[in-house]
This record gives sequence, structure tokens and C-alpha cells, in this order.
Amino acid sequence: MKPTKKTRRTDHAERLIAAPLVDVFAAFTSADKLARWLPPEGATGTFEHVDLSAGGGFLMRLTFDDADVETKSDDESDVVEVYIPTLDDGRLIVWEVEFESDDPRFSGTMAMHWYLSRQGGGTLVTIDAHQVPPGISAKDHVAGLNSSLANLAAVVEG
Repeated sequence: MKPTKKTRRTDHAERLIAAPLVDVFAAFTSADKLARWLPPEGATGTFEHVDLSAGGGFLMRLTFDDADVETKSDDESDVVEVYIPTLDDGRLIVWEVEFESDDPRFSGTMAMHWYLSRQGGGTLVTIDAHQVPPGISAKDHVAGLNSSLANLAAVVEG
């Protein structure tokens, strides 16, 4: 799908996490840790396949506790396929994300750029999601990104 003004939205979130950068980066390269922190509050993630190395990717099914949540893939879940073109040794992780959906509002590739930087005794994690599909509301998406960052903090702050 060729990006249009409606699909060129970028959503942003960031959080200072009280853990060393090496520990935060490890949470992106461990399937167990990623499955614990990536799903936003009220969702559970399971991998259908996973290779968290550069050039790899994963297929995750997100199942929601609330039956009233509008899902993208089927009546119960969102299925997201992620390709990982960049895994820059603790500074930058790039995911190319596609939702499995018959609804064109969720089509296209969203690029998620995760930036990690040392700050004080912790790590600043910044996420910029580019070309967010128009079917995903900015308010809900930013809330979900912030929820995932809170989960990440809980996993690595220990």
C-alpha cells in the first residue's frame, strides 16, 4: 500500500527505565521477556514463530481480556507479523510491522523505531511508530505504547 497523508502518521512514546541499557536491550532479544512486556495491559501475547535476530522476525497473536475490544485479525485477537531489519547492538531496533487483517484500514507496513540511550543510571527508551495504519486511533496507540513501556520497565527493573 502506498502511504497517503492518512497513513503517514507517526505516534511517539518514551520512558526512562531504571535499568542498564544492556538489560533493556536483552528484553528485545529474549522471546520470554518480549512476550511478557510487549502486549499492552489487558492483552496476552503468544508467539507462533520467533527469531529475534537481525533479519529475523516474529508472528505474535495478541488475545484481549475484554471481549469488547475491536480486534483486527479475527473475533478474538490481533495477529501481527514483524520483520527485524535492524538490531543495532543496544542503540536502535527497527521493526517492520504488518497486521493480519481483511480490513484495509489496518493494511500497510508500520515502521517501529525503538531508540535506547543511557541516561543517568538508567535507559531512555523512545518509540516512534511511522506510517501507522489509519484504523488504529492515535489515542489508543499511544496508550498501548505507553503500556508496553511500563511493562518493559516492570520486566527489567526487577
